[in-house]
Amino acid sequence: MTARRTSSLQFACGLLVMTVAGGSIPAHAEVIERVVAVVNDEAVFLSELRRRAAPFLASVVADASPGERRERVNALYNNLLNQLVDEVLIEQTAQELKLTVSSLEVDQAIDNVRRSNGLSDEQFWEAVGEQGFTRAQYRQDVRKQLLRLKVINQKVRTRVNISEGQVREEYDKRLRQARRSQRFRAAHVLYALPEGASATEVKKAMSAASEMRVRLTADNFIAQAEAHGGGELGWLDQGDLPTSLETTLLDLEPGQISAPVRGPAGVHLFLLQERQAQATQMPTFAASRATIQQELLAKAMQRQEGIFLSELRKNAVIDRRI
Repeated sequence: MTARRTSSLQFACGLLVMTVAGGSIPAHAEVIERVVAVVNDEAVFLSELRRRAAPFLASVVADASPGERRERVNALYNNLLNQLVDEVLIEQTAQELKLTVSSLEVDQAIDNVRRSNGLSDEQFWEAVGEQGFTRAQYRQDVRKQLLRLKVINQKVRTRVNISEGQVREEYDKRLRQARRSQRFRAAHVLYALPEGASATEVKKAMSAASEMRVRLTADNFIAQAEAHGGGELGWLDQGDLPTSLETTLLDLEPGQISAPVRGPAGVHLFLLQERQAQATQMPTFAASRATIQQELLAKAMQRQEGIFLSELRKNAVIDRRI
């Protein structure tokens, strides 16, 4: 088994099995079985908590003083016990919803991981063993993750709705970010305002700029700008203008004219004349839409999953004993 394949499989397992399991308690360790938590009358045992902790202990205590080791191990056990409690709550919810995961579904999920890593069946299980999993443990953890996905999809998915406007807003945000490294050439019409201008003065300038905006085109912009105290700004780098004005220009395509925008010197109308070409062009909205929607959906589902689990904990009787 090559290091590359093992590393790749570890990554894939991390995607499929959110709570890593594997390994066994070292032979010299004395295992004392006891209940570490009770979740709605269902027990969570110390042996399972130790099994979950085993793969992490070496890295957790590395380069730590005795006092730090105790703190780190306690934090690890606390986090893992939280995960185990959540798993019990998910299992109990699945029973209420009559949701199950078949052996065939587990087989298909494992086969997807195996094929995505380009491994034979023998190579796959060899890699699983190298990570400290037995076949039974790995299959059980996959089953738990699939069951969790089913519960979350049924109980949480209806809470999430990603609108076209949200997708567009995220695309525009990314587009602005991509453009921040580009130089740009612009011109502006300026309706100057004195420092400490009154609300009446600002309103008058905004109104005049709005009336001017209707008459402006890319062809007549420079002439009108020069007649109203503006003109060419030349090539600019990000940071040359106040942030509010730069943000306005980041949203424009070459040849477009902005709406009136207030700046420190007064009210501006901007014409974006040219933007420095990128080495790698940002994909169009149409090309990016599906990917962005999926990313926003995943983030929203993760957030709502956390809320859902908090609700389960709030409504459960949980007795933690460590």
